[in-house]
Amino acid sequence: MRIPLLALVACVVWGLLPSSPASAADHRAQSGLMGAMGGEVVPQRCSIPSIRAGSVRSLRSFHRAMAGCADRFWAARFAAAGLPYSPPEVTITTGSDSVCGAIIGSGAQYCPGHRTIVIRIMDSDLRDPFRMNIAHSVAHEWGHHVQQLIGVLDAQAALYEPASETARRLLSHRLEMQAECFAGVFYSATLESIRPGISWKEWISAVRSADESDIHGKPRNLASWQDRGYRGGATGFCNTWTARRNRVT
Repeated sequence: MRIPLLALVACVVWGLLPSSPASAADHRAQSGLMGAMGGEVVPQRCSIPSIRAGSVRSLRSFHRAMAGCADRFWAARFAAAGLPYSPPEVTITTGSDSVCGAIIGSGAQYCPGHRTIVIRIMDSDLRDPFRMNIAHSVAHEWGHHVQQLIGVLDAQAALYEPASETARRLLSHRLEMQAECFAGVFYSATLESIRPGISWKEWISAVRSADESDIHGKPRNLASWQDRGYRGGATGFCNTWTARRNRVT
């Protein structure tokens, strides 16, 4: 079972947010999308196809179906919050270059300037197509797109340059933890349709045991935020920006 830590989102513009990041982001997100807490989670049916080992075409179909599922989920959440929504472009490739430039690492990355999610099909995916691990490429990167739409990425980009290296690392962790939490919110409604081939408890345990990433932070915290989003079922549970340092490092 492979559970890499998505060190592949390094091309996301990451930097420093102020002590109250939500206030620097679009204020509508604070009162709308990020202000929503709790409530009953309504399951969303998505038709996610099987993956055939060794088949690039099969993996492309899987990613496209995941993208359609994420698009419908987040469009509905934004509409409920009274916020405008637009989907990202999705590029699926077997190469090492994209509209973002050279693809760093493996898996997927989000390019804010192009509002594009780039998914790279790796040889390891073809050999060992573990559904939940592959599905997470879409879910996590869509979390970054949500951050773009509510103003978080623009807010951090404006304050990134003057930040110290230590501050950049900490706020990068906060950014990635929030994207993990948003992925968990998405799974709260769609996990059954994804048919992950692993229980939620097993998945979170596997994430917790993954290798640590300098960009993303400690696996135990990534697992904790993803689980928080899943169990809360709402973006209001995902304010990583005011969390204690030990919750996000």
